[in-house]
Amino acid sequence: MYVTDPGKNLEREEIVAILVTGGAGYIGSVTVERLRAKGEQVVVLDDLARGHRPLLDDATPLYQGKIGDRALLARIACEHKLESCIHFAGLIEVGESVADPAKYFENNVAQGIAFMTALVQAGVRRVIFSSTAAVYGDPEQIPIGEQSRQMPKNPYGWSKLFMERLLESYDTAYGLKFVALRYFNAAGATEKCGERHEPETHLIQT
Repeated sequence: MYVTDPGKNLEREEIVAILVTGGAGYIGSVTVERLRAKGEQVVVLDDLARGHRPLLDDATPLYQGKIGDRALLARIACEHKLESCIHFAGLIEVGESVADPAKYFENNVAQGIAFMTALVQAGVRRVIFSSTAAVYGDPEQIPIGEQSRQMPKNPYGWSKLFMERLLESYDTAYGLKFVALRYFNAAGATEKCGERHEPETHLIQT
């Protein structure tokens, strides 16, 4: 467990914060940087399996662990007043998902279910979910419309689509409002944050 200041009195913060999972990754770190620049309070949860601690400034609290660790989520919610969550912590490689689907369903779905349930229990009711255009599979028309038929062709796409369906159910039952970002290949960088993939798998390398 990464602790920013072991001597700090860990009473709940009064200032509301945004929880960013996968915040030490490529898209997550840029998001954290932009939120911090706007004066937002940000808390990061990342297991650092594919993230990089140096992408975060020292003033950003980082909790190192799995999103499915409910005890850890309860601790974060106790130490910070969480307003919302931006969920980037997911495995994203299509080829790897085909070769090892269990890994993707465990990380993206099983742990995702535990995570969303813990968010509801913590009182969080707003989520931005990093999904993917892979939920559409082979598109029936170009450009792809948001209402196009969703039929993934690989475990990665299915894992994301399942979580979208779960979020719809959690909205109906628990009032967990969400937006799903179904992007293709993210590209770009800031002066500090960019891609650090080995091997590189993105179509546009930055």
